[in-house]
Amino acid sequence: MAWKHLPLRVSSALTAAAFTAAEAVGLSLLFLRSMGRERALPSRRRAQPATSGPVFTVPEPHRPRSGRGPVLVCAVASRGPWYGSGRLVIAATTVSAAATAVAFAMAYRDTGRVLTPMDQIRREFAEITATDLSRRIPVPGHPELRDMVGAMNAALDRLETAFDDLQRFTSDASHDLRSPLAGIRTRLEEALAHPGDVDWPRTAADVLAGVDRQQAIVTDLLSLARLDTGGPIRLQRTDLTRLTGAELRARPAGRIPIASDLGEAVTVDCDPLLITRLLTNLLDNAQRHASTQVTVAVTADEDTAVLKVIDDGDGIPPEQREKVFERFTRLQPSRDRDPGGTGLGLPISRLIAEAHNGTLTIEAYDDPHPVTCFVLRLPRYGG
Repeated sequence: MAWKHLPLRVSSALTAAAFTAAEAVGLSLLFLRSMGRERALPSRRRAQPATSGPVFTVPEPHRPRSGRGPVLVCAVASRGPWYGSGRLVIAATTVSAAATAVAFAMAYRDTGRVLTPMDQIRREFAEITATDLSRRIPVPGHPELRDMVGAMNAALDRLETAFDDLQRFTSDASHDLRSPLAGIRTRLEEALAHPGDVDWPRTAADVLAGVDRQQAIVTDLLSLARLDTGGPIRLQRTDLTRLTGAELRARPAGRIPIASDLGEAVTVDCDPLLITRLLTNLLDNAQRHASTQVTVAVTADEDTAVLKVIDDGDGIPPEQREKVFERFTRLQPSRDRDPGGTGLGLPISRLIAEAHNGTLTIEAYDDPHPVTCFVLRLPRYGG
């Protein structure tokens, strides 16, 4: 067995502790080196070897006769560690290799179980195009993939709805844009065909009316596009009561008078220009359908600011109260009263309300006569 020299320098007072520690870890002290000379330590008795081959131990510390200098204790291992056995090393290696192989096989199996259905989902999703948005991805049985496929199908539902709305909006917008152009073109062609028989001032007024309608449609379409993008709006602290009163005072007198019921100040965070646009749309609509009067009221309901615009017209049936907020939708009474309307005022007003985290609805009103009551609700500042 090879000698193992441990550079442990101890004084003679600690030699006993060194022998005890050496025997505890299976080492036997064999000789010492003192003052540059190597001397074998005497042994009073022969210890039983811990492994094959004689091993001598010194039960008592030895003090060299000459000098009190430090001693160097040398030791040899009386028994080897567990990894000194070849059989144990082979067994440990075999078990480790087997465990690694089993873990790899299980990981490969589980990965295949996940990746195969994911590849199927990818192929199904790739086959869904804009012309066939009604298709949905089959829900797999794998629990980890079921929620993911459900979220993808829900996104496809929203995409199909948005695409249908876009198609309908494009169709309606094209129709409403073509109609004024067609009317303008017809009047100009007739005037040019018989220039001597044309009342040019009247023709110019008709053409100007068509241009105004065209401009109104384009302006509303641009407003819808900006609101649809969901971009940020410029909020500022505003007294809704004062804003409504200022708009009513600046509004020119119309066919139908407007009465106001404005109480105390109601503060909201809003974009004043957009809220003014909303109020203008509601007042235009109310004066168009009212019989004798329009009433505007601003109140506070706990943490909500409430703006009501009420007209005493024929009213809107409950089943059509949501339909009027659809784009380019105009009920027959509205077409009869104002053929030049765009059908975009109320949809724009609702989008403005939603951009302010509010709502715009038509609610029932306690009145014996049929009335229409538009109600705007906005979060109140400090509510």
